[in-house]
Amino acid sequence: MFFIVLLYYIHTLGKIALSARMKIRVSGTVQGVGFRYFAFRTARRLSLGGYVKNKSDGSVEVVAEGDKTKLLNLVEELRIGPPGSCVENLGLEWEDPKNEFDTFRILR
Repeated sequence: MFFIVLLYYIHTLGKIALSARMKIRVSGTVQGVGFRYFAFRTARRLSLGGYVKNKSDGSVEVVAEGDKTKLLNLVEELRIGPPGSCVENLGLEWEDPKNEFDTFRILR
């Protein structure tokens, strides 16, 4: 019994250690070029939770939670962006995961 509990604890600890949350702000030519849909498709493909939305200053905000490696993959994809976009700046903040997302969404 102790062995099973120990395995469960290690398995749970591993999930917690690999899980993270990141807030990304992307600026440049990122509105009106399909950037939100690009971020949505990419995050869904990577099985991340969170959202993407346009900001009034012309930037796009992405909040995503999931595996740290997948979050880093998302950042690399967002640096490139969809055809027609031009990413001039990408800022990010790491945060503790809140586990509040069950999927990834586009917010208006």
